[in-house]
Amino acid sequence: MADAHAKQHDYHLVDPSPWPIVGSVSAFVMAIGAISWMHHMFPAAPYIFGAGVVGVAYTMIGWWRDVAREATYGGFHSRVVQISHRYGMILFIASEVMFFVAWFWAYFNVALFPHDLQQAARTEFIGGVWPPKGIETFDPWHLPLLNTLILLTSGTTVTWAHHALLENDREGLKWGLILTIVLGAAFTAVQAYEYSHAAFNFSGNIYGATFFMATGFHGAHVLIGTTFLIVCLIRAYLGHFTPKQHLGFEFAAWYWHFVDVVWIFLFACIYVWGAGAHSAAGAH
Repeated sequence: MADAHAKQHDYHLVDPSPWPIVGSVSAFVMAIGAISWMHHMFPAAPYIFGAGVVGVAYTMIGWWRDVAREATYGGFHSRVVQISHRYGMILFIASEVMFFVAWFWAYFNVALFPHDLQQAARTEFIGGVWPPKGIETFDPWHLPLLNTLILLTSGTTVTWAHHALLENDREGLKWGLILTIVLGAAFTAVQAYEYSHAAFNFSGNIYGATFFMATGFHGAHVLIGTTFLIVCLIRAYLGHFTPKQHLGFEFAAWYWHFVDVVWIFLFACIYVWGAGAHSAAGAH
């Protein structure tokens, strides 16, 4: 009878888990709290939002812990399972690409056609030019260029960490991750400083709305990627990764490179090209 219940395949059939339902309920509570808070519906809205955030964070910690145990101690991540996980991560990054395509679409829809005959209100609102009249854009060759250099450098340090892991160089892995995390935090700090000195707001103009949505969501992805790398650093100190078994780190590196590529497009399209005459004046 024991042989009848033995595993006869390379797939991993996961045990029942509370995290999908806990995460779904927490995300719903967080959304309700955020919407209620923004619309000033009732005084307890901030506390509802906070409870949702705590629930989502608890779900992330618990779910990541379980997956790490499955990979490190359970021996469930066979070669077939790893291939399936890679497909899943590729599809996830593809969905993130389309997410940013939507923001670029919103930006270029106005930037390329500021004087659209079918959009009379648009022409009146922005003056038929891009950037709109009265908007003072950022100098792309100042803080945006600095952040570009920071993020591209972080791409090299995470690659160094990856190659060190493949060579079983534990110290190189740790220092590569530490440097990448520091650079990611530096990027976030510079962007926060840049935002605090913006000459335009999110509301009231299409330039500010598209600018902050595109760069802001990228900034959120940098924070997520930095958290991803911090988890990998902790696991590296716990000795979880091996040269042949390190999907968690590999996916973090993929995600980080994706963040780098998106920023290059943001820098080129929104900061440089989108600055228009301001960019040319700043270059001189």
